[in-house]
Order: sequence, then structure tokens, then C-alpha cells
Amino acid sequence: MVKIGQIELGEFPLLLAPMEDVSDPPFRAVCKVNGADMMYTEFISSEGLIRDAMKSKQKLDIFDYERPIGIQIFGGDEEAMALATQIVAVAQPDLIDINFGCPVKKVVCKGAGAGILRDLPKMVKLTDAVVKATKLPVTVKTRLGWDDDTKNVEEVAERLQDVGIQALTIHGRTRAQLYKGEADWTLIAAVKNNPRIKIPIFGNGDIDTPEKALEYKNKYGVDGIMIGRAAIGYPWIFNEIKHFLKTGNHLPAPTILQRIEVCKTHLEKSVEWKGPRAGIYEMRRHYSQYFKGIDHFKEFRTRLVTADHLEEIQFILQDVAKHYTAIGTI
Repeated sequence: MVKIGQIELGEFPLLLAPMEDVSDPPFRAVCKVNGADMMYTEFISSEGLIRDAMKSKQKLDIFDYERPIGIQIFGGDEEAMALATQIVAVAQPDLIDINFGCPVKKVVCKGAGAGILRDLPKMVKLTDAVVKATKLPVTVKTRLGWDDDTKNVEEVAERLQDVGIQALTIHGRTRAQLYKGEADWTLIAAVKNNPRIKIPIFGNGDIDTPEKALEYKNKYGVDGIMIGRAAIGYPWIFNEIKHFLKTGNHLPAPTILQRIEVCKTHLEKSVEWKGPRAGIYEMRRHYSQYFKGIDHFKEFRTRLVTADHLEEIQFILQDVAKHYTAIGTI
């Protein structure tokens, strides 16, 4: 049984990654139903929370059906991170996660996210400040290092464990790689196999099939896997991996009708949570993923990404169902 503090996550948990502009409550809802064991919010700026910025505060919205769920924060100032931790705790998440892995320039330039990978003593101080500011379990998500010359994640794991984190997720790339190239899990395995490390170690990067999940589980010995981009428009991946790990067999791929139903649920929850304008606009990035690999879908996609009203989009999705039912592809 893998545990973070007192949170029981099962034998080999599958975690949904915190992805900016993706891992919001509507997306998390469809992932939870489809097998995600642990989820995280989009990352939240510590300075934004302190300023009472509306976008940051909205990201604190969590719901009981999502549990266990962690709220992820980032920042480069100890005092701000400690204060943000106290603000976050009011929302009653199951844990607080620190982002030390985001490679985006505007975050890195502030000495936050992956920017902290160049200053390990500061990383330790920031983590210590968060741990001391809350009674909730604190976890960290990070990368292998800043670049190929500074892959220091083994030292990072030891030092962050020493100041009290209760789990570590490692993305198998450096900051310099961004999301390019192949993720290197050998250093993730080295952290997991370090006899000093007692906390759960989760691997992240490039897991996009049940076969790869099984291979990496066996090869690298991690306690669980965090899935990010592969779940966008395909929340079924969690249950597909679980079934394959348990039986060695594949679940049937979702039908077009199943894709439509989950897409509609995601859309309706998006509009309900964000309002019609933002909810409809921000769903546009998901349509291509929900219907990826479906033949002759381009015309429907164009209609979906240009429609401005919920009823119009629902009508288009009905058209999709009728069309593919008529040609015998459902």
C-alpha cells in the first residue's frame, strides 16, 4: 500500500499531473471517473494568492468527489510560500505540493518552478518554510536538474526528505529539455533505489500506453506513475493502464459515442464552473484530443472550435453521433 502521510493510494497509484490551463475541476472530474487515484490542481502562484488575485483564488476550488487531491503552489520567496501555504490550507486539500519543475520562462525568471534547480540551498529553504507552515503532508514535483551538467535529483531527494516532504514526483527531463526528447527514467530509478529514501517516488514523463506503464513499473521500480499530456482528451488511460497491469489484457478502446458523452460532460462542467464564455473558449483545445484518430473529423472539429454557444456545440456533437452511427462507426 502506497501512502502519503495517512492518505492511502493503493498498490500502484496513477496520479493526474498538475497542468496549467488543463487540470481544472472539469477536466479532473472526467479523469477521476476514469480511474485517476490522486489529482492535483493547476499550479498556483504564491504571490497571486497573497495579492488575492482572482485567477489564483479560483484555482483553490476543490470538491469532495475529487479526493484525495493536492493543491500545488509555486514561488521563489520563503515568506510568500509560507503565507500561501496557510491560505491554501483553508481550502482543505489532502496535501500541498510544491512545483519545482515548471520550465516556462516567466516562472523560471522569478526563481520559481524549475528555476530553483540552480539553487539547491534555496530549494531546501523554500520547502522547509512550506513544511513548517502546515500540518498537511507536503510533496514536491521536480525535474532531473537544470541541464545535462546539473542532474542533481538524487541529492535533491535526500535533502527534501530531510526537511519533511512525504512524497516526490520526478519528471524525467531537465529544464533545458523542456518537453522535448525522451524522458530518462534511470535517475528516477536511482532515487527510488537509494536506501536513504523512505518516501514514495513517482515517475513522470512519456507514459502514454498501458504497455509502457507496465514496462516502466517493472524496469524502474517506482511507487506509482504520474500521467500528464496522455490524459488530455483521453481520460480513459487511467483505467486502461489499471486493467492491463492487473490482467495483461486491453480494455476495448472508447467508442465514438463514449468519446462524445465524456466530451459533453467535460464541456458542461467547464461552462458551469467558468461561465459560458470562458468555458466554451477553453474547451476548444480539447476537441482535437477527444476525437484524435477519428477519420474525416476535420469538418466537425472546425464547427466545434468556432461555435460560441453551449446549445450549438451540443447540437454539433449530436451531428457527430448521427454521422458516425449512420456509417457504422460508433
